[in-house]
Amino acid sequence: MNSFQFQNPVKIIFGEGKIASISRLLAPGTKVMMTYGGGSIKRNGIYKQVTDALSQCTIIEFGGIEANPDYDTLMRAISLGKSEKIDFILAVGGGSIIDGTKFIAAGINYDGDPWEFVAGKAKVPAALPFGTVLTLPATGSEMNCGAVISRRATQEKYPFNNPEGFPQFSVLDPTAVYSLPQRQVANGIIDTFIHTTEQYLTTAGSPKVMDRFAEGVLRTLIDIAPRILAEGDRKYADCADFMMAATMGLNGFLAMGVDEDWATHMIGHELTALHGLDHGVTLAIVWEGTMHVMRREKEAKLLQYAREVWGISCGETDEIIDKAMHHLQPI
Repeated sequence: MNSFQFQNPVKIIFGEGKIASISRLLAPGTKVMMTYGGGSIKRNGIYKQVTDALSQCTIIEFGGIEANPDYDTLMRAISLGKSEKIDFILAVGGGSIIDGTKFIAAGINYDGDPWEFVAGKAKVPAALPFGTVLTLPATGSEMNCGAVISRRATQEKYPFNNPEGFPQFSVLDPTAVYSLPQRQVANGIIDTFIHTTEQYLTTAGSPKVMDRFAEGVLRTLIDIAPRILAEGDRKYADCADFMMAATMGLNGFLAMGVDEDWATHMIGHELTALHGLDHGVTLAIVWEGTMHVMRREKEAKLLQYAREVWGISCGETDEIIDKAMHHLQPI
């Protein structure tokens, strides 16, 4: 087990109807910028739940944040936030909205061009306080300090981390998953699966506790994926497991004391920047090829993955690994 330091201060508020609890987390009169994407939160009722919970606050809305949030869009939000002298930001959406909000929250407190800290040319400043209402499980951004920002004008997409930029709280209501399009659910499942493997399929001898956590997340996704992707009503229990798996996949718990390998994500980011593909789609394209290229270096963990996640242990080494890869394709 590698030496490590770990801290995660995010308060998670989980369950049906918990959006209303935001009214107890923010003082009356707080000037809140509410960030969101398109119109889906207005169609599924989440917008009303949030605005009702903020009824004692002053709300400044900023909508239109796109998937793979764009620098130019976010700079307009920073300008609005500065001019309105906001006190708090509430991100209502999935990982793109939350990532974009992390950029906004840090950029409001930055005197120069915020792209400097995204590109690693400057230290990321302490962020303005913010919280989240998660509507699409996928990235784990609701419980970490990382974000990925795109700059379409220059075809760039980079991650950044801000140790002083965790959400103060995140509300996770599994019923938000009920109305999600199948494509978004599929992307979320893929993203969560690959987040987990980037921390799990690395080197032999990883801490057993972290391995068991990771294997539990992977097996949960395998179990629920056919049901949650099928046509028809989604069950609360499956949506809750999906939401919790996505959060646990990238909140730092799986990474404690382990080696990590984010090659699939880094390659995927380039495909999104160059071709505009969904993040989950790029991961699905890249992951199996990356594992094949690295099969000798990752052989011990790939065999463990085949055995502990898929129950495959009979055959020659390459046969076992190939079977495990094949099993993932329908998920």
